[in-house]
Amino acid sequence: MVRMDLWKLLGLVSFFMLCRGQEKECDNFSDLDFHETFIGTNLYVRLLLYTRANLECGQELPHHNFTKEPLFDVKRPTTFVIHGYRPTGAPPIWINHIVRLLAAQADMNILVVDWNRGAANLNYFTAVTNTRRTAINITGFIERMRDKGASLDKIHLIGVSLGAHVAGFIGAMLGGKVGRITGLDPAGPMFAGVPIDERLDPTDAQFVDVLHTDMNSFGLRGTHGHIDFYANGGLDQPGCPKTIFSGKSYFVCDHQRAVFLYLCALNHTCNITVYPCSSYSDFLNGQCLQCEAFKPASCPVLGYDLSPWKDTLLKLGQTRAYFSTTADPPYKKMSYRVDIVTWNQYLRWGVVVLRLHSGKNITETRIDHKLMRFEQYTATRMLAQFDEDLYPVQKISLRIVTGNVIGPRYKLRLIRIRITPLDQPDRPLMCRYDTIMEENTEVTFKPLPCDESHL
Repeated sequence: MVRMDLWKLLGLVSFFMLCRGQEKECDNFSDLDFHETFIGTNLYVRLLLYTRANLECGQELPHHNFTKEPLFDVKRPTTFVIHGYRPTGAPPIWINHIVRLLAAQADMNILVVDWNRGAANLNYFTAVTNTRRTAINITGFIERMRDKGASLDKIHLIGVSLGAHVAGFIGAMLGGKVGRITGLDPAGPMFAGVPIDERLDPTDAQFVDVLHTDMNSFGLRGTHGHIDFYANGGLDQPGCPKTIFSGKSYFVCDHQRAVFLYLCALNHTCNITVYPCSSYSDFLNGQCLQCEAFKPASCPVLGYDLSPWKDTLLKLGQTRAYFSTTADPPYKKMSYRVDIVTWNQYLRWGVVVLRLHSGKNITETRIDHKLMRFEQYTATRMLAQFDEDLYPVQKISLRIVTGNVIGPRYKLRLIRIRITPLDQPDRPLMCRYDTIMEENTEVTFKPLPCDESHL
């Protein structure tokens, strides 16, 4: 009896080992060492397929016999994720994150374009040359997909840095008929000032959206999509090192922030409202907070689903949209429009410090990107952005800092202060009327409901 049980056990083990041997192994992104990067790599393009059925286990998809892969359905929407320059040869740290987050948006094919062999070179110019060759390779694959029944309308190309230009080249070779291209801080070196057929541009797809975070270094300046998002003006990002002594992070932090902002938006933890405007300074001055062109829809939101604003954006042509962020996830700032009407006797110039109180919690902002002008019966509009969202607001503190440290403190009469929540339009407006304060001295008050007759 014991011998029979032993034979049954051995048979069961053999069966499971046989089944395990028949399972497909996972195909991983190419992981190259520094030696390969140093001597230079020859271009070799791989396609790693992920779907909701194999989120944790990529399958390399053959460029020609892809119909034999049961997980790949050409009738489904297909998103290509295209990385950029890889000077170390290591896989991008964000690949697995973006795959999972894209799969949560819709049932789609996610194809990670692994051109690490070709992008991993100490010589950046070699990688730039390989962008065009990579695009030719992927374009041929998409054409074969189309021959098998795929719709170009359902193809979305997401390109990071050099990958954004790869996406642009693919789109151009397909006559601008792919559904969408998303460029995450398109690479600037070797692409600044070139003709539109040599970089990403709005004609490369039916809809092109671009996110800028490092235009003064590795990113590309200008407008290159139907909508261009500029985080913190598209330049230096909060929390990123300011000196070279921080090492690698000094070079890559601003550039990589585009990816992390996009991941946060995909995860629906950011929900960052953006404001179409002609410049970042106009945005900070509170001149572009209405989004009139998008009525009855709200202001656009950074993220994957831009369908509520797409038609308007296509009519407008090229739109610049600005927003500010915090240094850390979820990156979202709480924004208020602040309108002040002053009646002080003397002209004063200064910056505004605003505090919001909720219980024992306090959040503060300093509106100091320029000096504000306060004079008799003058309306001043400002944008106040806080790192924290405190609600309900029980008290407000206001200080106007003029830099006057020697002479007498002049008084300022505020006929009206009106604070409008921008990100939470359902919250009430907060007002205060006829307040007397001294320059450089904080005044604290409880907000009142806004009287329509004073608005």
